[in-house]
Amino acid sequence: MLTLSDVQAAADRIAGKVVRTPILYNQAISRLTGAEVWLKFDNMQVTGAFKERGAANRLALLSDAERQRGVIAMSAGNHAQAVARHAQLLGIDATIVMPKFTPSTKVTRTEAWGAKVVLVGETLAEAAQHAHQVAETESRVFIHPYDDLGVIAGQGTLALEMMQDGPDLDALVIPTGGGGLLAGCLIAASALKPGIAVFGAEVETYAAMAQRLAGRSVSVGGATIAEGIAVRDIGETPFRIVERRVTDVLVTPERAIEEAIGVLVESAKTVAEGAGATGLAAVLAYPERFRGKRVGIAVTGGNIDARILSNVLLRALLRDGRLLRLHLQIPDRPGVLADIAGKIGGSGGNIIEVSHQRLFASSSVQAAELEVMVEARDKAHANSIVAALEETYIVRRV
Repeated sequence: MLTLSDVQAAADRIAGKVVRTPILYNQAISRLTGAEVWLKFDNMQVTGAFKERGAANRLALLSDAERQRGVIAMSAGNHAQAVARHAQLLGIDATIVMPKFTPSTKVTRTEAWGAKVVLVGETLAEAAQHAHQVAETESRVFIHPYDDLGVIAGQGTLALEMMQDGPDLDALVIPTGGGGLLAGCLIAASALKPGIAVFGAEVETYAAMAQRLAGRSVSVGGATIAEGIAVRDIGETPFRIVERRVTDVLVTPERAIEEAIGVLVESAKTVAEGAGATGLAAVLAYPERFRGKRVGIAVTGGNIDARILSNVLLRALLRDGRLLRLHLQIPDRPGVLADIAGKIGGSGGNIIEVSHQRLFASSSVQAAELEVMVEARDKAHANSIVAALEETYIVRRV
C-alpha cells in the first residue's frame, strides 16, 4: 500500500513537468456556503486538469524497454490529454481509446498532443475493454486512469500541495470517479494531518463509490454534465485505500453541479467542467457538513465545451430570475411595442430578444402575441418588471 513517502517521491519526480497550482481563499463563495472556502485551481494545468499529476509520475516510472513498446490509455478526456502530453514530452508513442460520448474539445486536444485517438464504446467500461485488447495485441503498456499505484501517488500530490500551501484546513472535498485522486489525497492528507476530514464527491447518476462503501450493488447510468467522473467500475486499489480512510462520499445532484459551474465563473472568475466543479457542488448541496470550517475544495478540471458552458450559464440566469422569457397577449395597434419597451426600460430591465407574431395569434385577428427576453438584476427586480407590464397586459412567464 502507498505511503506519504511515495507521494512525496512523486512530487519530486514531476516537479517542473506539472504546474504547482495555487490554492486561494474565496470570500464570495465563503459567504454563500457559510464555510471558509479555499479553492485549489488544478484547472490551471497545461491540459486543464489534475490528471497530469498521475500521468507524469506513471510515465516517468517506465523502463527504457517499456518506453520503446509505447503506451495506451482509456479515458473520457482528461487522462487522455495528460498521457498524450507527457508521452510526447518523453518521446513515447501513445494511443488513446475514448468513449464515443467524449466532448469534441477533449478529442481534439488529445490529438493535438500527438496521440492516436480511437473512439469506441458508449461507456468507459467498453472503451477500457477495447484498450486492453489493443494493449495485448500491440504489446503496449496500459496506463490505467486510476487503478494504478504510480498514478495514485501522482494524484496525491494535489493534496500534498494543498496541505503545504494552504492554511490549517479542517476538511478537503475531492471530486470522485474511479477513486484514484481521492485515494492519493487521502494518503497525503491523513499522513500530514491525522484526523482531517476528507470527503469524496460524486454525481448522483454515477455514485459507484458511495454505493460500494454502503455495501450495495453498483447501479449507475444516464446523462450527466460531469462526464469526467461518470464511472461504473471503481478501481480496486483506490477502493481499498478509500474504504479505510475516507470521512464520507457525498452524492451530489446534477443541478448542484450546474450551479457550482456558474458560481465558479461569477465568484472565482474561473471555468470548471462538470467533474471539476463537483467538489464545490457537494459543499453547496450539504452546507451543514461544512459550515464554520476551513474547507479546501479541489477544482480539478476546466475542459468544458463552450456550448455546454454557455447553456449552463444561461440556465443559471433563468433559475436566478436574472433572465426572463415573457409571453404577452397584446392588441395589434400602433404604439403597443413602444409602450412595452418603455415599461421594461423604465423598470430598469434590458431587452435581449423580441418575437412578434400576428398571423398565428390565438385569440383575435386584432390581437398579436409577443415573446420578449429580458435581463434583470435579480428575482425581486424581475418581479417588479412583470408587475409593471401586468398593469396593462396579460403576461405569462415561459
